[in-house]
Amino acid sequence: CGNPVEISILQFAERIKALTGSKSEIVFRPLPEDDPRVRQPDITKARTLLGWEPRVALEEGLRRTIDFFRPVVRKT
Repeated sequence: CGNPVEISILQFAERIKALTGSKSEIVFRPLPEDDPRVRQPDITKARTLLGWEPRVALEEGLRRTIDFFRPVVRKT
């Protein structure tokens, strides 16, 4: 499996809001018919064939991504 802890899209959005200090409203829309019900990727093949392992936790990855895009967003 991938990340051992599966989180919902709502939890993901709430975490991003908290990390960015955003006051944005989370808007709910109907899910597409083909929307995946499980968002925990199986990385067995990457692990087996490539020896790949995730090295960055979700929280740290979000922080890095936010830090990278913050200057770009400020320019717009």
